[in-house]
Amino acid sequence: MPSLAQDEHILPLREPKSEHAFDAVKARPLKFPLDISPTVLHPYMELIRLEKSTGTKLMFWPFVWGLTMAAHAVQSTQPMSLYDYALRLCLCLVWAFVVRSSACTINDIFDRDMDAAVERCKVRPLPSGRISVFAASIYVGIQYLVGVAVFYFTLEGVALYVALFQLLPLFAIYPLLKRVTYWPQAWLGFAMNFGLITAWVSVVGSLDFKIIGCGMLGCWCWTMVYDTIYACQDITDDLKAGVKSTAILFGNRIRPLLIACAVVFVAWLAAAGYLNAQGPVYFVVSVGGTALHLIWQFNTVDLDVPSSCWENFNRNGQLGWIVWLGLVLDWRAATLFCRGAEII
Repeated sequence: MPSLAQDEHILPLREPKSEHAFDAVKARPLKFPLDISPTVLHPYMELIRLEKSTGTKLMFWPFVWGLTMAAHAVQSTQPMSLYDYALRLCLCLVWAFVVRSSACTINDIFDRDMDAAVERCKVRPLPSGRISVFAASIYVGIQYLVGVAVFYFTLEGVALYVALFQLLPLFAIYPLLKRVTYWPQAWLGFAMNFGLITAWVSVVGSLDFKIIGCGMLGCWCWTMVYDTIYACQDITDDLKAGVKSTAILFGNRIRPLLIACAVVFVAWLAAAGYLNAQGPVYFVVSVGGTALHLIWQFNTVDLDVPSSCWENFNRNGQLGWIVWLGLVLDWRAATLFCRGAEII
């Protein structure tokens, strides 16, 4: 008769399911903060991808872009101080971390069997058997409760409803789409970037459908670029496992189609800036800098080499700095101009 310690529903942390999985887990180099943490915590930290920061950055940037565009939009009526901006910036990081953590966990719960058939993913906590589905479900439930509490105490009105919509249904639906459509990246394009709406509304207090629409469409195209390239890592295994993606759908046309998405991304950035009355700094740094970065990306990525795709995916986390830098510099320049006009 098995003891309670052997029951997967009682003990959330378990040994890998097979000797092969055990060897694969043991062979991995541990990244920070896994390398300084107790082994018992590793499955929980890995479920939220704590050791992989790019996903959090990609979730964080739309929040920050929306915040900074909103600060620019209200500068003449209710100017935001640098102190207030810094506080809101910290909140954006918290919001992004909460949403991304729960999104990764629910994704791994749904995808555990598919992940077991993908070389890159088989060492994840659920397919490797180091944590039970029951424990992971409790864990994501706690994350949802924390997320709801965080949003409830930091947002109100429409901004709160938008944030909750991103936290709960958007990312819960995403993993299911990989089974029925080759366009899961299209859904992810909306899910990843709803933070732009949340941050904008939290400052302005209302929706500007033209500005937000342009911003969201631009971000959607950006996500199509980086997540399709991300999916290129696993095309061979995905075909065997029955996982669908735009990387498979686009086939030999993938590079020109992704370049088209990148061009449209830059165009929508410019349109959003125009509608938001952004100044020359934004168009030079944010729009121009993003265009140059994307040109560099496509000149250096090899879509047939998984390591190159992974490196390119990480570069998109860095691209966010360029858009943000232009937004911040333009906002501060406009703020100083308004103050000078008042003095005159």
